Amino acid sequence: MDPMHPYEHLSLFTVGIVLAVWLIGCHALMLAKPDMVRGFLKKFPRNQVLGQVLLGIGLAWFWLLIAPDGMGMISALAMDLGEFNGAKPVLRILVPVSMFLVATSVRDFLAVRALGVVGLMAASPLLESAFLKDPGTRLLVPVYAYALLTASMFWVGMPYLFRDAVEWVTATKQRWTMLSLAGLGYGITTLVCALLFWRAY
Repeated sequence: MDPMHPYEHLSLFTVGIVLAVWLIGCHALMLAKPDMVRGFLKKFPRNQVLGQVLLGIGLAWFWLLIAPDGMGMISALAMDLGEFNGAKPVLRILVPVSMFLVATSVRDFLAVRALGVVGLMAASPLLESAFLKDPGTRLLVPVYAYALLTASMFWVGMPYLFRDAVEWVTATKQRWTMLSLAGLGYGITTLVCALLFWRAY
């Protein structure tokens, strides 16, 4: 059995391309359809259905990390939790129960909290893809990952900050445009670095 976790097999080049496409796509849409995106972001915190979907994705992803051995593809993402391995059987029960209770009981900012859960899960493969790789430009990926981790922790614990941030960003057209261009520029820079420097990684 391969002792390396699947995250450790992720190439910096592939992850860089995916991240770049995500950033370019999102921020290009923000520039091309500002009214539509602003409207979506303002309604997002109270979108219960989307919150339930995102929560399901985030907690299902976490469950796969603690899945029991010997279940084929389901066990593919299972990882060693070190001192907390003994808690895996309990977590396998608590995670789906918690998902159901939160999805059916939480009404305030469920979508933001769920987005935070997905963000926390997504940060790990980003960091693994750039871990101990040579090109200095690789830092574009972990910098984004740590920003995502920080934001996600606030979204889970203090989701109203997402609403406040959206109100601040959408307050003026100039602010919206500048931040959209900044995100687009980060995506383009990541894409260029992936194509020029990360192919061997």
